[in-house]
Amino acid sequence: MTDNDAPTEDRRMTSNLLVRWFALAPDSGFADDIRQGRNPFTDSVHLLWSLWIFVTPMFDHGLTGYTRQWLLMTAITYPLFLFLFIKVQLVSRRYVQWFPLGMIALCFASMPWFPSGVSYLVFGCIMLYHCKMRRRQYMAALLAINAVFVALAWWIGYPLVMIVIMPGTIFIICTIVMVESISKERNAMLALSQDEVRRLAGLAERERIGRDLHDLLGHTLSLITLKLELSRKLFDRDSEAARREMEEAETVARHALAEVRSAVSGIRATDLAAELASARLLLESSRVHFEYGELPTDLPGDIERGFSLIVREAATNIARHAEASSAKIDIIREHASVRMLISDNGRGGINGDGNGLCGMRERVRALGATLIIESPRGHGTRLRIVAPVPILRLVETSRVPSDLSLGPTLNSTVSGNPAA
Repeated sequence: MTDNDAPTEDRRMTSNLLVRWFALAPDSGFADDIRQGRNPFTDSVHLLWSLWIFVTPMFDHGLTGYTRQWLLMTAITYPLFLFLFIKVQLVSRRYVQWFPLGMIALCFASMPWFPSGVSYLVFGCIMLYHCKMRRRQYMAALLAINAVFVALAWWIGYPLVMIVIMPGTIFIICTIVMVESISKERNAMLALSQDEVRRLAGLAERERIGRDLHDLLGHTLSLITLKLELSRKLFDRDSEAARREMEEAETVARHALAEVRSAVSGIRATDLAAELASARLLLESSRVHFEYGELPTDLPGDIERGFSLIVREAATNIARHAEASSAKIDIIREHASVRMLISDNGRGGINGDGNGLCGMRERVRALGATLIIESPRGHGTRLRIVAPVPILRLVETSRVPSDLSLGPTLNSTVSGNPAA
């Protein structure tokens, strides 16, 4: 290797070292954000709190203020703090605890010369919560760390107000972070529960369709087989009777085909019962009492799918914006229409369409339905959706197929009276 190659080799080694230092672990915080579709740099906004390092000397109460010593300590410690902050997001959960502890140690080591470094203690205590430890262990660790801070600050001679305020501030912020984390965990569990309800409802629907198809085709195919066998036996003796049996077999086959198509169309992409169950999970987890009446059994498929999506939008709006304590949904089947009433006792006062209402209006328009909104301020909100059902569809729904007999020839044969 020549002398000219030495700088190139050094740069390559430095680049490889940086890549190893800032490699993304599969179970790191950044990796979790990417898997969940979130921007991994969103949490970096918390770095804005580190500006207190540069602000606190302005309120000098016996501390250092803006001095050469402060400038030197900031130049040494702040890049190290940034390195530790980034590593918390990049490293594996198994090793992440060492970097918040490094922030805390950085604070303790610089306290005699750098009071602004107390901000490192706040960051370290907060980010320690992201480590794998139980909440009791975390609170015990906070007590121990703040006890060390109080003892060290007292020994150095920090102002009493700082000795008292800093531990209190740390405990308040860490409690808020803990409560928010618990809320996120519950929301994640709720989302999983809603997905599971929809999946189980879809599975139950497919099983029902499977049973219906089995019952339907088992009887119908047996009937077609009997008629075809009989027509074959009668073909040489009575061609007219054989023709009748084949015509009846064709009629049975066409009827079976229509029923199979109807049964298959019953497999819904979105099931209304599952959506109502998911709405109950969502609202009751938000402390909203939710009721819904008995569902009609003969809803057309397109109306059921549209109503399912409307229920989803309405439940989300009630949970997020209504500030309600109770909500109710009623679905009523009328002669030539289906009516859905959604009501809550929230704050009301809807005076414009947000994303939820815009989406709801699109669903309503797709159904050819009408939407009426009543939302007096302070008296809740009531939505009334009326979807028309065409008369032709009503006739098809109400038509009960007559039982297809085995035919006079087959009946007489079964009863022991052979056909001519």
